[in-house]
Amino acid sequence: MPHSARPQPPADALPADASAPTAGQLIDLFALATSAYFQDFAAVAAQHGLTSTQAKVLILLREPRTMRGLAEELICDASNVTGIIDRLEGRGLVRREVDPTDRRIKNAFRTEAGDEAIRHVRADMQTTQRALADLSDDDRTALADLLRRLHRGLEDRV
Repeated sequence: MPHSARPQPPADALPADASAPTAGQLIDLFALATSAYFQDFAAVAAQHGLTSTQAKVLILLREPRTMRGLAEELICDASNVTGIIDRLEGRGLVRREVDPTDRRIKNAFRTEAGDEAIRHVRADMQTTQRALADLSDDDRTALADLLRRLHRGLEDRV
């Protein structure tokens, strides 16, 4: 996507003075950053023959998940997950196995080919890679800490 087409922060995204940004201003900035990230992610996934949802499933499968767990995580019907996993399995990127403790449950696993596919997607996300590379080591460390804390706070409330 051309740089000029990217959403720009609203003029009031951050206060002009040294006061702390409001929750609303932070939400706007967070939304802009995630939107730019997902544009990059979707474009690169498509270059690798994946939909953004298929690539997201590959990321989620860094550890095995139940089909129901994937549906909950993706906020969709289990039948949608079955179709996504069918397509990924057909390409050799994931596999399904019956749960050894409950044969009614199917677990999805990322294969070595799936590991490689998601590594390539991440490596090819040049817009995101450049933006992160522009941050200092201290900034990246602080950002990682803040994102972990934000994730924990959001996870606790869901």
